[in-house]
Amino acid sequence: MSGEQHRPQGPGGANKPSGPSPGGFGFGPGKGGPGGMGMPVQKAKNFKGTLNRLLGYLKPHKNALIIVFVTAILSTVFSILGPKIMGKATTKLFEGMMGLMNGVPGASIDFTYIADILLLLAGLYVISALFGYIQQYVMAGVAQKTVYHLRKDVNEKLERLPLKYYDSRTHGEILSRAVNDVDNISSTLQQSLTQFITSIVTLIGVIVMMLTISPLMTLITIITLPLSFIAIKAIAGKSQTYFKGQQAALGEMNGHVEEMYTGHAVVKAFGHERKSIAKFDEVNARLYESGWRAQFVSGIIMPIMGLIGNIGYVFVSVAGGLLVLHGRITIGDVQAFISYSRQFTQPITQTAQIANIIQSTIASAERVFELMDEDEEVPEAANPTPIVTAAGAANLRKPSSDALVPQGNVRFEHVKFGYKEDAPLITDMSINVTSGQTIAIVGPTGAGKTTLINLLMRFYELSGGRITIDGVDITQLKRGDLRSLFGMVLQDTWLFNGTIRDNIAYGRAGATEEEIVQAARAAYADHFIRTLPEGYDTVLNEEASNISQGQKQLLTIARAILADPAILILDEATSSVDTRTEVHIQRAMNALMEGRTSFVIAHRLSTIRDADLILVMNQGTVIEQGSHEELLAQGGFYADLYESQFSGRKTVMTDAI
Repeated sequence: MSGEQHRPQGPGGANKPSGPSPGGFGFGPGKGGPGGMGMPVQKAKNFKGTLNRLLGYLKPHKNALIIVFVTAILSTVFSILGPKIMGKATTKLFEGMMGLMNGVPGASIDFTYIADILLLLAGLYVISALFGYIQQYVMAGVAQKTVYHLRKDVNEKLERLPLKYYDSRTHGEILSRAVNDVDNISSTLQQSLTQFITSIVTLIGVIVMMLTISPLMTLITIITLPLSFIAIKAIAGKSQTYFKGQQAALGEMNGHVEEMYTGHAVVKAFGHERKSIAKFDEVNARLYESGWRAQFVSGIIMPIMGLIGNIGYVFVSVAGGLLVLHGRITIGDVQAFISYSRQFTQPITQTAQIANIIQSTIASAERVFELMDEDEEVPEAANPTPIVTAAGAANLRKPSSDALVPQGNVRFEHVKFGYKEDAPLITDMSINVTSGQTIAIVGPTGAGKTTLINLLMRFYELSGGRITIDGVDITQLKRGDLRSLFGMVLQDTWLFNGTIRDNIAYGRAGATEEEIVQAARAAYADHFIRTLPEGYDTVLNEEASNISQGQKQLLTIARAILADPAILILDEATSSVDTRTEVHIQRAMNALMEGRTSFVIAHRLSTIRDADLILVMNQGTVIEQGSHEELLAQGGFYADLYESQFSGRKTVMTDAI
């Protein structure tokens, strides 16, 4: 099938989910400034259900996750032991120095003991790093395998979704769920999950180590926490307002820039450059104001946290000094405790940040699972009728007696259809098309012309009646086989980034070079292709803007010719090209239509005078049918439509004269 499709929007059109935010307290580089305040967090509607479903993807990697968990604990524990052991070396050094200063007989600094401590510390840190390496290595595999299967399921789901799903949503929304949301899950599994485990273990380990040194100093450290929470919460609430304003202004500016860029020729043609610049300056000023406030407010959180932390260190140091004087703890323990107290706030802030990231990730997972829960296409027949075509014969080793050999006879039998159940569009349509006929479909916008084609190719399911091809109900054919019977040439051409040869060969898998060239010659495209510097190896850019509109159309016709379909669907492909190019395209289309059943969606009635049958549609119903002369003789809707077009052209010509 040489099916034309609309080009999807690029990632730029996708709405990327918001990043982590200070729902409580969010920190970390790149999260909105020094303080790490992020955007307002996106929350899931059903957190628990979505989390359980996401964990289902992790379940096959249970053993690997146990290894990650154990290595994360061991890596953190060995790291936490460091300050305590280092304190012993400090105490030994302090005792030796004090002994020497006081002239104690036999006093000396036990460098052997200190060296042993340092070697032990080095060993601990190496072991900690080794476990950390194992943890990251295993988790990377788990995360990528999980996301691999998730992406695979999403892609397979997208292939099973009916056309109505794509028609009812923007390409950007679908891309956002299939790409951005899955990437969000991937980064969280890879980084945030292990950070979360490490932060929890660090927090518990640090509290235990502080308690073993001094319960009193631990209490002093914990008392300072409420001050931090109050400060963070106040700043978070203030900065969230500014970040929302920043996002709104940023979205408005991006939209304005994109609009002005894509329509720059029109802007210049109507002399609106100054107006466009003035609009940009106004939005940019608002973005600057809200962005400056957001970054400033979020940026002061670390200095405030530092101030509160330093106040706590002062109290801890004073209390530690008094305890040392009373001989209740050693100087090394005070040093170790100060080190632990500095580590104490870090896992708390990290945990708060990761909690927000996880909240946003679960929201992304929920959006992905919503896509995966969408209603799929109606299942194909259990025993589908095989077909024998030039393209499909290779798939049948031995055609059975009941295989469909397509001739191109099409029947619509009392077809009923509506995009919504309570709003029927087609109530009772019956059409009989014999092989080789050219059927023109005309009517005003919204009459149902494209709907008829969508039903014929089973992009939508009927509400009643049936459609047959050569006597076989289309529901008894595999969708792939059914659509392989059709070739499409639409007004809106679709060519992908690749060579001209590849674009033509898209019409049929395994086509030879000779067949590709023959198809190009039949479409009157071979001459212009050979005039290009690289010929058939010319690479078309993303929008295929390095060739003309007419040349694009000839390539799509060549692709349809190569597909050698039994039935053609043509949407008037010559309306946007010049008269000379139109002649070439019309010749190519006539060659393509020869001997094939053709459905032509017509906009200019002058191009369908020679059609074998003209279907006049209005409000989803075929209200007239017959040849051009018969319909004119009836003096009905078609005659009025034809006369209005003819008169309109005549008036334009008269005015021009």
